[in-house]
Amino acid sequence: QVQLVESGGGLVQAGGSLRLSCAASTRTLRIYSMAWFRQPPGKEREFVATIRWVDSITEYADSVKGRFTISRDNAKNTGYLQMNSLKLEDTAVYFCAAGSGGRYEWAYDRWGQGTQVTVSS
Repeated sequence: QVQLVESGGGLVQAGGSLRLSCAASTRTLRIYSMAWFRQPPGKEREFVATIRWVDSITEYADSVKGRFTISRDNAKNTGYLQMNSLKLEDTAVYFCAAGSGGRYEWAYDRWGQGTQVTVSS
């Protein structure tokens, strides 16, 4: 079964940067859209950003707009989330997902295992 494998999480100070990667385990997976969601401690999972594979049209949550950038590499079947100016409230487990697009979890049928991002003061 095709899997999505995330990497790049870790511990960073507030104001710092991290780049998350999400690679499909097989290059035969046709991706229509890829998204990032996150689950802060004790809270529900929430939408972060999404990118449409064919034309790189993107959409962001208001809380990350201007700080995070989602991108993709077609040749590698890999998506990225560049996170700059990180804040304490960005601390969460970050999940990538592949599916039909949009802000809602139900639109995505393949998910990664999650990677922890911790922002310290």
